Amino acid sequence: MRIVDAVRVIREQDPGIGYYKLWLMMNRMFLCGWVPGRDSFLKLLRDFHLMQKRPKPRCTTNSNHRYRRYKNLVRGFVPTRPNQLWVSDITYIDLVDDCCYLHLVTDAYSHKIVGWCLSETLEAEYTLKALRMAIGQATADELQGLIHHSDRGVQYCCNAYTDELKKYGIRISMTEDYKPTDNAIAERVNGILKTEVIYRERRFKTYQDALERISGFILFYNDTRPHYSIGMKTPSEVHTQSGPQKVMWKSEGRLSGAVCPLPQGTP
Repeated sequence: MRIVDAVRVIREQDPGIGYYKLWLMMNRMFLCGWVPGRDSFLKLLRDFHLMQKRPKPRCTTNSNHRYRRYKNLVRGFVPTRPNQLWVSDITYIDLVDDCCYLHLVTDAYSHKIVGWCLSETLEAEYTLKALRMAIGQATADELQGLIHHSDRGVQYCCNAYTDELKKYGIRISMTEDYKPTDNAIAERVNGILKTEVIYRERRFKTYQDALERISGFILFYNDTRPHYSIGMKTPSEVHTQSGPQKVMWKSEGRLSGAVCPLPQGTP
């Protein structure tokens, strides 16, 4: 029990220290013969639930699966109205002792987050939940012919997800080159969430803490935060419009301009 108590004290100071280093430290702290051998010490940690929690994988895209991959339909495509092209992605969010996953569906025209779900696992059911939220905000006519673009992860290729898209006449598009630029808008939204909220705060203590903070920021992002890329309007404003607009982006520290089909009436 003295060994167990010592391990608990050390783990409070360094939660990530491995069992082998702990074993060496115990041998230095206690008299010769007190500390069991390495394997017995490992069993002792297991018996008293002192093993490190296995970290969840941080890679959110698993393309090694049996499901069909789809062609990239959006190379060179510029949307001219809302609900014409959706981009989807999954990103992880660190917690104090764990991590959770944010599943996003973003409208490429307005940059509005039209569907999302924060989950504790990478199960496809949560990716599907975000998709169904996005489908719920569009009309049947808007969904017909809409393009859904994503990476080739198993969550997007699995039958449950692709069947849901096909049920509403949504066309399926996927990245082919495994480059972030192939899904640039989705990556940009992930970056905004992380740089403006997640990286500027301490790690969320629990899943519930993360859910409350992120749900509030998504409302702010959609309804209040202006975007350079849509003429300093909010995504919710642009989501009700259509037509060409001058789009701004950052290039080499300056703002550059280009004309793309986006909302009318913006100077």
